[in-house]
Amino acid sequence: MCGIVGYAGPAVDGKALDVVMEGLARLEYRGYDSAGVALVCDGDVVSDKRAGKLANLRGALEAAPPPSSATAIGHTRWATHGGPTDANAHPHRGGDHDQIAVVHNGIIENFHALKNELLAAGVEFRSETDTEVAAHLVARAYDEVGDLTEAMRQVVGRLEGAFTLLAVHADSPNTVVAARRNSPLVVGVGDGETFLGSDVAAFIGYTRHAVELGQDEIVTITPGHYEVITFDGEPTSGKAYEVTWDAASAEKGGYDTFMEKEINEQPAAVRDTLLGRTDDAGELVLDELRIDEERLNAVDRITIVACGTAAYAGMVAKYAIETWARIPVEVSLAHEFRYCDPIIGPNTLVVSISQSGETMDTLMAVRHARELGALTLSICNTHGATIPRESDAVLYTHAGPEIAVASTKAFLAQITAAYVLGLYLTQLKGGTWADEARAVMAALHDVPAKVQEVIDQMGRVKEIARFMADTRSVLFLGRNVGYPVAMEGALKLKELAYIHAEGFAAGELKHGPIALIEPGQPVFIVVPSPDEPHGLHGKVVSNIQEIRARGARTIVVAEEGDEEVVPFADEVIRIPAVAPLLQPLLAVVPLQVFALHLSSAKGLDVDQPRNLAKSVTVE
Repeated sequence: MCGIVGYAGPAVDGKALDVVMEGLARLEYRGYDSAGVALVCDGDVVSDKRAGKLANLRGALEAAPPPSSATAIGHTRWATHGGPTDANAHPHRGGDHDQIAVVHNGIIENFHALKNELLAAGVEFRSETDTEVAAHLVARAYDEVGDLTEAMRQVVGRLEGAFTLLAVHADSPNTVVAARRNSPLVVGVGDGETFLGSDVAAFIGYTRHAVELGQDEIVTITPGHYEVITFDGEPTSGKAYEVTWDAASAEKGGYDTFMEKEINEQPAAVRDTLLGRTDDAGELVLDELRIDEERLNAVDRITIVACGTAAYAGMVAKYAIETWARIPVEVSLAHEFRYCDPIIGPNTLVVSISQSGETMDTLMAVRHARELGALTLSICNTHGATIPRESDAVLYTHAGPEIAVASTKAFLAQITAAYVLGLYLTQLKGGTWADEARAVMAALHDVPAKVQEVIDQMGRVKEIARFMADTRSVLFLGRNVGYPVAMEGALKLKELAYIHAEGFAAGELKHGPIALIEPGQPVFIVVPSPDEPHGLHGKVVSNIQEIRARGARTIVVAEEGDEEVVPFADEVIRIPAVAPLLQPLLAVVPLQVFALHLSSAKGLDVDQPRNLAKSVTVE
């Protein structure tokens, strides 16, 4: 989704522009189709904006450098209203002499009515966007009140929807005013300079001191200072915190792509998500949950809400939590949750999973769950994000920044955190339940090293991917916890290689999907552990024989020592043996690597696939 950067600092030659352009580059992972900047320079606002990659804007600014400025805002746009054109790119200007410049993330749902009002008043529009409405409204309000913060406050009271707005005015050379509702915004505080960003990656190269803003708040930044008020005009203050990772964490670190780097960071992501969550006796200690143990022990139903990869992490969690804690678990796509009249009660725990903590569909599902009286818990990777702030409790994954649009390490961290939650609920039951929780946690602590083993032996998977660069369709099969892994493998291939890919529950094969099998059809099969208690291993081996007999090319992900698959596999990808419910943390890695290298072999942009954004902050 759109990336936003703001800066107010000393009048050092070119620094304001440099800060904003660097911030936009760090936010490219969010996905975008155009970019622009605005600077307050000598009583005027100067701006430039271009469709396409940030390089297009950078080239234009190098060809015609703007005057030096101490104040700037910038934006990378992901089109919602109006196509990706220069005219629709942000910033948008307002006022008789274009004194105002505004950038915006989100959607203003009532912009049609507001636009008609402005058109009737003689305002001329130069774009198809909803954002330009806000620019003209702020300009008109400023003409009446003469104060940019008050002008913003008057305007946001009229807007409906989800938005973060940043504005600068020619008459306020050291000021940026911003407002947020249902859309991310964070403040960075430096020495004599202040920053704004959609997330802390925008300014992490300059400061680790951050301030999270609450819902319906307006912040005014000047060099080294900020003030926060509510939409009602009441003074308030954000919550200050220290960012624990640095700018180098958001760089490629010698890898060709961010995705490759993040795949290699998965052992650390699992390890760090487990870190500090057990005491010396091996028992889970989750003080951060902020929910009374007695109330958690009363939970008799869990609903997991998530989208995309996070939803597949939730599906893995369902199998594990039901097995360990014996609590029924439902997994609901967040964008469907509000519209299916969910059965929720006071003893229902609604668990949301979101890497960014800003996924709008998931946020609205959480709000709906709270309205229905449920307990809400967020599994999230981003401190200070909206979803964990609006939930009763949070379990943070400690995966560090994930820059590539296609999620990898966040997926493993989400599964790990969901396992921790399930084991904690099991531990609360006491007795032999607690003994089982301790045993599984001990096994979980061995997983990072095993993930590293898988990563270290991916040479053949990379070769297979390069050989299959011209493949038009790939199928994935799995059972039990291997089923969501199969769907995640298919999703990665869709996202990165733009080819048909489907993940199926292997038991469904004879109920229709086997019709897709023809000679040469590549099929990945995630084989359950031979120790799996339900006898599924033999059933999946039979599935492999069925599709092999019809000419499929079988690529089998199987545990070390599993020799039953060998006669029926064209390729065997080995993973270390683990407890059956922990297998997804290992089995998904070859599928990630395959998608990455097949995409690379096709010459595609691995980190920023077409049409996709990292954080979907509109419904």
